[in-house]
Amino acid sequence: MRTFYLSTSKNCHVNQYEVEGETYSDLVSYGKRVAWYNHTENYVEVMGYFSPTTTRHINLFLDFYGYDKMKAIELKQIKDYTK
Repeated sequence: MRTFYLSTSKNCHVNQYEVEGETYSDLVSYGKRVAWYNHTENYVEVMGYFSPTTTRHINLFLDFYGYDKMKAIELKQIKDYTK
């Protein structure tokens, strides 16, 4: 298992990090799991909308794994079952 920050060439988001395991990776933003990627079955699950900054974190995560970015309105349509 390893933990690392997703970053762009412009900046590094220190309030988010990814925890990568053998079969899945979690995106943690401000201490809360907001998305995860299943390496075995090749799919991402996003937990919902949290804030504009966390939306940027989620989009870095989606882009990292080759998925299209999501707009806040799309994230708001996902029921957050982690609250």
